[in-house]
Amino acid sequence: MTNRSEAREAADDDPQVTLRTPAELADALPYLLGHRPEDSIVLAALYDRDGQGRFGGRARLGIPAGPDDWPGAARELVRGLVAGGERRGTRPVRMVAYLCQEPAPGESGRQVMERLRPLAQTLRLESGALDIPVVEALCISDGRFWSYCHDDEVNCPPEGVPMGLPGTSVLAAAAAYAGIQVRGSLRELRRRLLPWEGAAAAEQESALDAAGSALISRIFDTTRRGDVAEDTLDLAARLMDRLAGAPAASGTAAADGRDDRLITHDEAAALVLGLQDRTTRDRAAGWMEGAEAGPALRLWRALARRCVGPYGEHAAAPLSLAGWVAWSTGDELEAREALAMALGADQDYLFARLLHQACNEGLDPESIRRCLRTDRAGGAVTGGGVQGGTEGAAGSGTDDGGVAPGAAARAVPRPRAHPAAAADGHPARLRTRHRALRRAVRPDATARPEGVRPRTPMGGARPGGSRAARGEAGVARGGARGEESIRREPVRGAEEEG
Repeated sequence: MTNRSEAREAADDDPQVTLRTPAELADALPYLLGHRPEDSIVLAALYDRDGQGRFGGRARLGIPAGPDDWPGAARELVRGLVAGGERRGTRPVRMVAYLCQEPAPGESGRQVMERLRPLAQTLRLESGALDIPVVEALCISDGRFWSYCHDDEVNCPPEGVPMGLPGTSVLAAAAAYAGIQVRGSLRELRRRLLPWEGAAAAEQESALDAAGSALISRIFDTTRRGDVAEDTLDLAARLMDRLAGAPAASGTAAADGRDDRLITHDEAAALVLGLQDRTTRDRAAGWMEGAEAGPALRLWRALARRCVGPYGEHAAAPLSLAGWVAWSTGDELEAREALAMALGADQDYLFARLLHQACNEGLDPESIRRCLRTDRAGGAVTGGGVQGGTEGAAGSGTDDGGVAPGAAARAVPRPRAHPAAAADGHPARLRTRHRALRRAVRPDATARPEGVRPRTPMGGARPGGSRAARGEAGVARGGARGEESIRREPVRGAEEEG
């Protein structure tokens, strides 16, 4: 079986890595997904090509806490992956299954393997019912793996086989040569988007309350709503300049902490509430490529972290923008996670729902970029612009945007203001009353795209600039292309990976 990205299968001279043993299949999992799964069921589809099995679509689902839910989860996962392949015109002929879960306190890896054995058998039966055999089913736990398909005590002993050191296999070398990055767990990625807690969260909530009281009359006054939009976008542009000019930080936690310190509570509150207006949010989505994409992504992440307490539903806007920018710059892994979290914050948020469906179906984001570009005016704004930065861009290998000292800020086109339209939501959710108002003015989103379900999450310049060239090599950077959109269940009360 040969591990090759679907996006590159047409190239005859691509390097190939042949996987023959359970150990090699276990080692391949992070490279198939672009991250290291936790508490997950993973299915990898295999397709025939020149007499060899080649990896195609992948699907991941959080392991349900209760065994009674396993049959439904297995059925959903298998059928979703097969349906996704059929939509792309390639029905799987075989599958490889993975069960990944760390032991609970007092539990061993082998006990995890035995406890999950019925789930592995259910996956094999569900796949077999569609005439697609599971050629290998592995349990990965506590640094070891076990095969449910082989009883060979030499190659698959009862105590399991130790996993190889990360980065030491032939596949790891081939992936490094191809520029494929394997990130940490999705839990680590989600942590960058989760709301603050503690004293800082209380201070931010007070700022949101105060900003809501000030904006409530302006947002409902049709003669002043445009001023709110312009003020919101002007503030966002200034903050993007500020973020782009910040010194580099090592590691995601340090980078996020630096960004948080650069944005005041009042600034964050004004932006979070201003972005609840649909047309303002759509104009902000134009910061999607080139030098401004990195600072924009950092700003949307930071705003998502500021949606604290009763303002959790407001996170749908910045999370959707973060997901869109991540997808536009080639990072499908963060895009899917951010959009899933946006739907977790507000399952009826149509902007997130449509982007989530398009990303999962493998559409080219360029079609959306073209729509956003045509909605801009050709004028430029002076005195602003965003200094270069690529934080969050797939394959960048850095946590910071920013350019060399002394680089000039670049003016970018100013987007055309939309005609007056109903707001996507009220910018000030002052407890229950304002929450009802927000829902009352949201456009009808009852028509839900097929196959998309809500997920539960545990500068003076305007958008513009040239598209950053993004290449694909091997498994798509930041996540495997073809990974299906599947609803995930909570994992033993902990935050499961989305």
